[in-house]
Amino acid sequence: MKNTPIMLTVLESLNNALLQVMEKDDRVYLLGEDILDPYGGAFKVTRGLSTRFPERVLSTPISESAIVGISNGLALAGLHPVVEIMFGDFVTLTADQIINHAAKFRWMYNDQVRVPLVIRTPMGGRRGYGPTHSQSLEKLFLGVPGLRVVAPNSLPDPGKLLETAISQEERPILFVEHKLLYTCPVLEYGLGDLQDFEIVSSAGPFPTHTLKFSSAEKSKLTIATYGYNFELARKAALELAYEDEIFCEIVVFSQLNPFEMDPLFESIRRTRALLTVEEGTFTLGWGAEVVARAAEAIPSIKVRRAAALDLPIANSKSLEEKILPSQELIKELALDMVN
Repeated sequence: MKNTPIMLTVLESLNNALLQVMEKDDRVYLLGEDILDPYGGAFKVTRGLSTRFPERVLSTPISESAIVGISNGLALAGLHPVVEIMFGDFVTLTADQIINHAAKFRWMYNDQVRVPLVIRTPMGGRRGYGPTHSQSLEKLFLGVPGLRVVAPNSLPDPGKLLETAISQEERPILFVEHKLLYTCPVLEYGLGDLQDFEIVSSAGPFPTHTLKFSSAEKSKLTIATYGYNFELARKAALELAYEDEIFCEIVVFSQLNPFEMDPLFESIRRTRALLTVEEGTFTLGWGAEVVARAAEAIPSIKVRRAAALDLPIANSKSLEEKILPSQELIKELALDMVN
């Protein structure tokens, strides 16, 4: 009987990464609300770690500002704290500690200190959690000098991104994990949804991935995205290829800030058309900045954006689906751009 390969989920990859770094480096501490076993965190990314490392997994009071403030001090003292903010919506409560402290300490203290702090948090909707537990607020932290914003996706290996984030010595990192991404399998190159694509990844610790159809003579559209939205963009691109013979390239960012634009520019020079896909609200979002930079670098290209409507996210499933960008919206915008 043939063995069925075991599919690793993104959640398992992240959990394994935390286990690996804590085994290798006793400077790594985890802090957050309800992260101790048997609960193991609201989304179970920290499950099993307090049992394995009881002195370095610390359950905290409900004060996100205090958690990050304490972790700033731990990082300044030479430790590598990893904070879990239970829901990404609450990252607003940490803004002062991140923007005015962690991100600026290196400059304020004449380059004599570093803040190797990682703040992990689940973002995003599609689970019916309503206006204050379903947002994608990472755009509020883009453009902050000294802060890196990273968003894992289902391409190999999301856990490696987290290991790299924790191990680096230079700057604080906001590590954005979409809730629906947790149960997604980590995709393997050449298999399943990826078997039709050639994939080129940029160098560096947080690579940008460019996916091109192996059989396409010419691609007509570049789709730029990150995180869970790669799942929607990939499925839309496959449907466009199979049903309409329209071939797209997908550029998947792992690092949202600072921007790494060269892989995207290379793709747009081939396609002359750019569609950005994000789950943050439409106005003044990540996609708006990407489009602006692309239009400045490569004049006379077609551009469109898919994003959430400028509304609070509803509890109702039908209303939530109307507010958030969908696979159908991506196809609709793509067809409008290339026809």
